[in-house]
Amino acid sequence: MFKQTKNIDSAFRHIKTFSLLLIAGCFLLCGFVMYKSYQLSARVQDKIYILAGDQAMEAYASKRKDNVLVEAKSHISLFHTYFFTLDPDEKVIEKNILKALYMADGSAKTQYDNFKETGYYSNIIAGNISQQVSTDSITVNIRSEPYFFNYYGTEKIIRPNSIVTRSLITKGYLRNVSRSEHNPHGFLIERWETIENKDIKTENR
Repeated sequence: MFKQTKNIDSAFRHIKTFSLLLIAGCFLLCGFVMYKSYQLSARVQDKIYILAGDQAMEAYASKRKDNVLVEAKSHISLFHTYFFTLDPDEKVIEKNILKALYMADGSAKTQYDNFKETGYYSNIIAGNISQQVSTDSITVNIRSEPYFFNYYGTEKIIRPNSIVTRSLITKGYLRNVSRSEHNPHGFLIERWETIENKDIKTENR
């Protein structure tokens, strides 16, 4: 009888130990599954899928600081494209200039007003002149805000009988602002100045 009782106690202890180990294992398994689920969720949130026609392309979300230089150069290049790419059409000129002015402070508006007062845009329309600008290089110092930049570009003025090529060099500062439909990069150009805008060559058409 005592032996039977001892066997029962021993079996109970074994069952108790096994049960505790099983419960601990369940907790560890649940914790591991939750951890992996969190990792997977974090990875999924960093992925963006862009539909281009019938194809889905994967893009990755990243922090603002990781792309400051790329976005800054893109903002500067886009601003100069809008401001200096002109055609002999008043509505096209106004549309491009308006886009450019959303990306800069009053210094760009001042230069636009100066061009307008001197009849620059009127001459483009009257002379059937087109103006195009291409970016050669952009330097941006992102060590401290506002970020100082230099823009180097080439300007082509296409007249009915000739094509004039000019060098274009400007400078200014970039300040962080809120992103918007008109300003997708979230930068504002400040204290913008044209350092050089001189003829390089003239070609007959």
